[in-house]
Order: sequence, then structure tokens, then C-alpha cells
Amino acid sequence: LQRDAKGQYLFDLLCHHLNLLEKDYFGIRFVDPDKQRHWLEFTKSVVKQMRAQPPFTMCFRVKFYPTDPAALKEEITRYLVFLQIKRDLYHGRLLCKTSDAALLAAYILQAEIGDYDPGKHPEGYSSKFQFFPKHSEKLERKIAEIHKSELSGQTPATSELNFLRKAQTLETYGVDPHPCKDVSGNAAFLAFTPFGFVVLQGNKRVHFIKWNEVTKMKFEGKTFYLYVSQKEEKKIVLTYFAPTPEACKHLWKCGIENQAFYKLEKSSQVRTVSSSNLFFKGSRFRYSGRVAKEVMESSAKIKREPPEIHRAGLVPSRSCPSITHGPRLSSVPRTRRRAVHISIMEGLESLRDSAHSTPVRSASHGDAFAGPGRSGRAESSERVAVIADESYSPADSVLPTPVAEHSLELMLLSRQANGAPCSIEEEKESEAGTPAAEAEGELRALCPGTGGLGPAQAQQVNKFLLSVLRLLLVTVGLLFVLLLLLIVLTESDLDTAFFRDIRQTPEFEQFHYQYFCPLRRWFACKLRAVVNLLIDT
Repeated sequence: LQRDAKGQYLFDLLCHHLNLLEKDYFGIRFVDPDKQRHWLEFTKSVVKQMRAQPPFTMCFRVKFYPTDPAALKEEITRYLVFLQIKRDLYHGRLLCKTSDAALLAAYILQAEIGDYDPGKHPEGYSSKFQFFPKHSEKLERKIAEIHKSELSGQTPATSELNFLRKAQTLETYGVDPHPCKDVSGNAAFLAFTPFGFVVLQGNKRVHFIKWNEVTKMKFEGKTFYLYVSQKEEKKIVLTYFAPTPEACKHLWKCGIENQAFYKLEKSSQVRTVSSSNLFFKGSRFRYSGRVAKEVMESSAKIKREPPEIHRAGLVPSRSCPSITHGPRLSSVPRTRRRAVHISIMEGLESLRDSAHSTPVRSASHGDAFAGPGRSGRAESSERVAVIADESYSPADSVLPTPVAEHSLELMLLSRQANGAPCSIEEEKESEAGTPAAEAEGELRALCPGTGGLGPAQAQQVNKFLLSVLRLLLVTVGLLFVLLLLLIVLTESDLDTAFFRDIRQTPEFEQFHYQYFCPLRRWFACKLRAVVNLLIDT
């Protein structure tokens, strides 16, 4: 990448490689050296957003979950969303009761290994695959039973479509949890879904607030505030505490983007949002993409031959999740392939230990949901939806995004273990059966390093300079307004009661005759002298 290349260029390059048109649902995520997740901002330079040294490690993810994933226009988009939700299922983010879990896993089997074949699939074959954080023999038998008897004959596309339809009905569909604490110090998980704001606490969903009820979000340090206005002019403020100020800011930015995407009718309604009521204090952020309604309207106009999708089977290992492969589409022009390298991470054990990216975990997949009620209210006194039999707790699960530190060594080890090609150039020259880079793959953008100050120091200096600049602008603006008011008072003929009262005060009269009039005469004299000098020359 060029040093000044913006995030939009990198994202467009990746979507072009994937042959993806419905790209507004996706984003690029990375983790900084402090283990804090971030979404790559498309309007800013890639290099300036990174606190680590190159090469940078990033991941392609679903950022905005479709309200109805089965209604997506193209199969390639549904396939990429399928990969993401399958990953959510493995990480324990998508919780469901046992019957639903078995059906979802059976859909994955049918989509990726095809119809049941006694010659290829011996007794207990479903136990070789890892669909959830924890398995039980009863659940594995149920998965195999559904796969054998109910799904025979379904194509991969049909199985994926049925998987999406089922996943969309679950309570935790689209949940990307942010660990926090409430005002009492109790652990909670905050999340933004296509339908609204959700708070998961203990084994219950204690709050569900629709997007049209959320009036404002702001943060100060580690504290996150959500302002809610419900029916009958009832207003409440929910307060939560994030682990770090950076995590709180990330939570706030995610909330601003999700509300804009799902709530607004068109992108022209998007406004810049400030985390503070003072202009020169706090953070300012503006969502820069299209909104959900515009995306759906644009998708309806797509008319092209469906792109080819190269699917791959599951990795039969308990140590490797069933999220391994994606489309292999070498459509990037040869001259641009040198800019981006995509490596394959079949094993995800090396991507662990993130302090601020803990997914929601269910210790078991027993009967977890009370029902699909999406009309919950934001008061704890009202009926809450039971999410799981056991409490949520931060899971030592696989990182949703690899940390940039030592990423090169991890990729080399992964390639040696899996036989994966190093780059798109090598991918084209490799055998046709080689696994391809996919939506869960690691994206390494080679960018020039930054000199001078370290990234953290440079960021602090930039923040300080920005605050000083804002204060200076506010001061200059106030002085300009006062100057205009002074000119109106002294030079205009406006005879309003407000101006008349000011002009009649002894202080104003003294100022006018002793200071303003001499200053005006001096300025007029100097101006005439300059004009005469220009005329003479």
C-alpha cells in the first residue's frame, strides 16, 4: 500500500478480489498491540490508524448483520455471511437450544460434506467436527440423525440458505458482545444488533431497546451512557463501565455506526456526533457509509451472472474450528496483486487471549431461550428473556481478529502446517485443490513504517494539538462575533430596544468617544495612505 492509501482503497481491493458487490455489510477489523479491537475507517489513511509496525494484520468480517440474511441478492454474499455466523456459532456468540443447535450443525455438514454416505461417513462421524465451544455425545448423535434423514439432496446453497433462515430467528443473532460492568459492579455484555441495543447479564437479556427508542449515546473515559426515550415520554439513561477508555470509545463508535445503518432512511441524514457537549472537548465521529435501506435498494438493481463460489469441506479435527475456507476468486488485476497478500489460517489456536474481545459463551447448549420476543423494554422490572442456563462470562476463546504482534511468524507456521500459498501470486500457481483465502482469512497489507515518534506518542501529540486547535478556533470565532456586534452597535442605524439600551449606558458612550472613534480615524487614515501609495505606484 502507498503511505497515503485510505481504508476505502484497501476494502475495495479486497471486495474486488472476492467478486463481492453487496459489500456494505462487511468491514475490516484489526487488533492493536493493547489487544483492543478496531474497525478500519475507510475515510482515513490505513497507516495512520495502525499503532503497530508493518506488516499489519487485519481480518475481513461481517460488520452489519443483514436484517434478513436469506433475502440477500447474491449467493456469494450469503455464503460470506454464512461463514461469519458459523464462526459466531463456534465461538459461543450465537446461543441456541439443543434442537436448534443440532439443526444448524446438520446444515453445516450438508453444505460442506454433502449427503450422508455410509461408505465415507462411519459411525460417530459428526464427532470429528467442532461446531460449538462444547459438545456432548447426545448432541453429536442428534446432528448425525438430522443429517442422515432430513437433509438428503440439499445443495450447498440450499443448506446455507436454510442455515441463515434459522440463525436469523435466534435471540443472539448479530451479537458482537462488549464486556462491561453496570453501576452496581455486575458484569454485563453490551451488543448492537439489527433490531436494537441489547444488554446481556447473568443468564438473562435484561435490556432490549429498539433503535428508534435510542436518542443519544456518549462516553466519558470508561463510562458509556445510553439515552432512551420510550412511549409516554418516558426517558431513562443507562450507564455502563468499559474495561478501558479505548474499549469505551470503540463501543461508542460501534453504537453510532449501527444506529445510523439500521435506523436512518438515507445516508444524507447522517450527522457528525460528538462524545461531549463542548465543541473543543471529546471525540467527534461520523458514519461514512450507506444505510441499510439504500443497500437493499442497490442490491435489487444488481444484474449479472452469479459469480462462481469455490467451497471447501470441513477440517475434521477438534482442535480446528469448522471455519476454514472461502471463495477462491482471482479477479484482481495482476498489477495490483503485489499490494495485498492473503494467507490461510486453518488452525486458529494461535489467535488467543484478547482482553477486550471476549465473545459470549454458553457452557452448554441446553434449552437456552425462552422465546423470540424482540419487544423487550429497558426496565429491569419488566419481563426479561432468559438466554442461557448458566451465566455469561468472558470466554478464553479464539480471538476474533489476530493481534499484529508476531503475526508474520504465526502465518509462516500456519502455511508450513497447512501447505497454503504465501500470496495471491503463489495462489494462482499452486495446485487447483489448494485451500483459498477466505472471509475468515488473514489479510496482511505491506505498508511503509512510520518514523519519528512512536505510534502511541504521535497519537497523544495529535490529540493535544487537535484540542488546542479547537480551542483556538472557538476563541477566534467568539472574538469575530463580538467584533460584528460592536460594528453593528456603533455604525448601524438599527434602533431596536436592545441596541438602544446598550447605547444609552455611560460605559458605552465613554468607550465610543474615547476609544472607538480615535481608532476608526486612525484606521481610515492608514487605509487612505495605502490606497494613495498604490495609486502613485
